[in-house]
Amino acid sequence: MDDAKTIAPQADAEAPDTQRPAPAAEAPGTQHSAPAAEAPDAHEDEGTPLSVRIRARVERAQGRYFANDNIADFIREGELDGLQQEVESKMRGVLESLVIDIENDHNTQDTARRVAKMFIREVFSGRYQAPPPVTSFPNVAALNELMIVGPMTVRSACSHHLCPIIGRVWIGVMPNEHSNLIGLSKYARLMDWVLSRPQIQEEAVAQLADLLEDKLQPDGLAVVLEADHYCMHWRGVKDNQSKMVNSVMRGSFLRDSVLRREFLSLLQTNAR
Repeated sequence: MDDAKTIAPQADAEAPDTQRPAPAAEAPGTQHSAPAAEAPDAHEDEGTPLSVRIRARVERAQGRYFANDNIADFIREGELDGLQQEVESKMRGVLESLVIDIENDHNTQDTARRVAKMFIREVFSGRYQAPPPVTSFPNVAALNELMIVGPMTVRSACSHHLCPIIGRVWIGVMPNEHSNLIGLSKYARLMDWVLSRPQIQEEAVAQLADLLEDKLQPDGLAVVLEADHYCMHWRGVKDNQSKMVNSVMRGSFLRDSVLRREFLSLLQTNAR
């Protein structure tokens, strides 16, 4: 996969003394526990599966726990270990139902543990971990020219079959004098946080755009995602040539066709 390149980058280095970091904003779409998540109820019993207790907290706060939602606010310190153990136990049941000998087959004796760790700590970690901290800085230089970051490597999984989604994303930003500026690595961290969940590509791009728009407050924002879907490559029609490309255009990218063409033209050059 290509290394990420940048056009008109915003450096990740320390800001001059004249720039004071703004407090990190909350990520859109993050579920909030509020007092309801800490209040005891009938499900807060040690004999109740941890997943049931977490689900009850979300429901009590009238939250949502769709596949691509973040539920970190409802998970208490130390509970991820317990949730991972619960997934491991249920994964052993899945393997046994597939008539796989997990006791004597040396290749699968530890598979349930590995899969549980992979789901909770790695490929779906964007559901269970708080958003990455992002320090933003004021646009003291009043930058107002197009910036493009990418391509950045995307790794996710489709909500339908839990098959991998592998691709590239480009982000275009049109700042104004009131915009916040963040370091280049923060784009990748925020993108990974959103994509490290079971996703549908169209929804993933919109979630990422919402998050970046909230953090940056730009005049315009554009996100383009190109990806291979292994639910199509590996199963079903088994077509390994197809890709899906979709975009979200906000603000000046939506209103200004010249700016939009410039962005897309630079993407074509940068993608080669």
